[in-house]
Amino acid sequence: MADSLYLSLWYPNLRLEALPGKLVAVLEAFAGQGGEAAVYSATVWPVGWSETPVFECVWGRSGGAEPRVAVEEASESLHEDYAYEFQIGWSLWELETGNAGPSTRLALHTGLAQDDRPKSRGPGDSAQWGGAGEDARTTAGQETGGTSRWVRAPRLVRVTGFGPLFAESAYEQEGHIKIDFGSDAPFLEEDADLHQVGAKHVEENVRQLVALTAAVERASGATARLLWSELGESLAQRLAARLGVAN
Repeated sequence: MADSLYLSLWYPNLRLEALPGKLVAVLEAFAGQGGEAAVYSATVWPVGWSETPVFECVWGRSGGAEPRVAVEEASESLHEDYAYEFQIGWSLWELETGNAGPSTRLALHTGLAQDDRPKSRGPGDSAQWGGAGEDARTTAGQETGGTSRWVRAPRLVRVTGFGPLFAESAYEQEGHIKIDFGSDAPFLEEDADLHQVGAKHVEENVRQLVALTAAVERASGATARLLWSELGESLAQRLAARLGVAN
């Protein structure tokens, strides 16, 4: 069963005024790891996820904003009880079956997908605060039987920086910065027959995830990180079991 995948990052004695710089570093790291160089949108949430945003800006894919510009605009009003969310594209191999494309593909021709904001709390450590449409798809061209094929397409990823008082200090559980990758299906493809081509693409996705995780940690200076799922299951264990069945 597909699960939601997150990466939480913590920084020692982080001050609120340093949060924008950390967000810029994380967002800029995507370009070198299969992601877009520009940010699609930014939203600022006050107090909690159920509140009305105090700032929203959608640049879209064709006119995306540079990470530094997007963060500067969104964080013009920096408050301890705000959360700063940015959406950016990240391309992975996914299995397309029939006329139904990958569920995580960006519908860039209609704007950004806007689903419900995550309300779950993660299993992270405690930390302390100091004072695209079809034209954007690259096809793999490999048939997997019937009308299924592997395609490389951008998916929506959310990068959120938490103020220390947002949602009852959500940062303690979810990280000073949390990356929401969406469904973990591209790293497992549990409904697919992982023949040689399929296994290769899944492995490529996993390698890209590992590389991005290391890149954002290094670029932003995080001292603690946690890759976790909403259901609490280990991606590494599920992947090992998955490949074991495939072999």
